[in-house]
Amino acid sequence: MNLDPAGLETLACVVREGSFDRAARRLSITPSAVSQRIRALERGLGRVVVTRSKPVVPTPAGEVLLRLAGHWEVLVGDALAELVPEAEGSAYPSVSVVVNADSLATWLLPALARAQEELGVVLDLVREDEEYASERVRAGTALAAVTADPTPVPGCRITPLGSLRYVACCTPAFHGRWFADGVRAAALDAAPVLRFDDKDRMQHRVARRWARREVHPPAHVVGSSHGFAEAVRLGMGWGMIPVEWAEPWLAAGELVELGPRPSMDVPLHWLSARLASRTLDVLTRCVTEQAATALHRRR
Repeated sequence: MNLDPAGLETLACVVREGSFDRAARRLSITPSAVSQRIRALERGLGRVVVTRSKPVVPTPAGEVLLRLAGHWEVLVGDALAELVPEAEGSAYPSVSVVVNADSLATWLLPALARAQEELGVVLDLVREDEEYASERVRAGTALAAVTADPTPVPGCRITPLGSLRYVACCTPAFHGRWFADGVRAAALDAAPVLRFDDKDRMQHRVARRWARREVHPPAHVVGSSHGFAEAVRLGMGWGMIPVEWAEPWLAAGELVELGPRPSMDVPLHWLSARLASRTLDVLTRCVTEQAATALHRRR
């Protein structure tokens, strides 16, 4: 069986772009050429590697090849950087890293910037909820991730980073309107809440702790970390804000803590492919060093 690197690159691009046509535009080839490369992979493997759906989805066999494609690109880039370090205009590898929006907005970006400067790689930052990030690495569509899932993934290393701390906040006026009689179940059902997206259940978990049952409040969906915090500050609803952002507003009296034990720590981990790769080594070092100074650790 001969696995053509061009076919692996095409497979990765098709899955990343979601369609054969968009992959063709990204690779500057025709859709017919994309189809031929995918069919050649499938003939050589004897298995279907993608479902022809919208968007295109890898099959289990395709997921194995996606991992190989990502590893191949990084290893080739590492080899070229070592063998021809003075080459100008080299095609640096694209490294896909899955990140949650709040980490990117609060502590992670300086680490990635240092790694990029040291390596010269192109970083493809894929936004995903921290509880689902591992699935991208497991499926082979990313080489590393910031994840809240401590479950080991075959072929990967997982390193604890520390916890991103959140605090439940609202404006004093919002608190007076909805929670004047305390943080009770009926009030939690009625008071508007902020959510980042449909996967965001953090507010509901905290509310369940107070109400001792599931609550079903009306929810504003604000898919931006800074926009989410600003919406809370403007009184649109209550929500869990990274403590680094909340503390100045709490100190100034613009926000108040919503209820007893309003903080929640979300433990984060760095998940990366188990490769002898300078690229992944540098990324891991930069991320873990930044986490050691920015995230909370149990004492």
